[in-house]
Amino acid sequence: MADEQQVNGAAQNDAQQQQAFQIQRIYTKDVSFEAPNAPDIFRQEWKPELSLDLNVKNTKIEDGVYEVVLKVTATNKVGETVAFIGEVHQAGIFTITDAIEEGQRAQLLGAFCPNILFPYARECLSSLVSRATFPQLNLAPVNFDAVFAQHVQQHQQQQAAEQADA
Repeated sequence: MADEQQVNGAAQNDAQQQQAFQIQRIYTKDVSFEAPNAPDIFRQEWKPELSLDLNVKNTKIEDGVYEVVLKVTATNKVGETVAFIGEVHQAGIFTITDAIEEGQRAQLLGAFCPNILFPYARECLSSLVSRATFPQLNLAPVNFDAVFAQHVQQHQQQQAAEQADA
């Protein structure tokens, strides 16, 4: 009987931990595509230079509920001529309860959630590019954990420099 209670208690703890993080919704918030030099760009030899810009922003909607927006901007140039600029704001609403400590919450919002959103943004951007009849755009996966760690390190160095100046 005691073993049965212990097993049920463990199951309750697991259920509570699983509810500490939950995806409520994933959606496309904004999409923009521009081919400013079409149709002339289609007549040039296709040797593109792709520039990719990623930005993550999160907003607390209410206690334990956050909106995370991943902004992906792809600019493709042929020489100095812009072939296209595509931008996708892929968003999600996530439940992250107070049971998760602040450092782990920052990691979830800055790395884990963008990892969830990126495939959706990548697919949307790829679709926009192909609909404009440009060659297929295949974005490589992004290691948001490394990007987040680099951001934290830069922030810590900045704070240390400010303290040294004071």
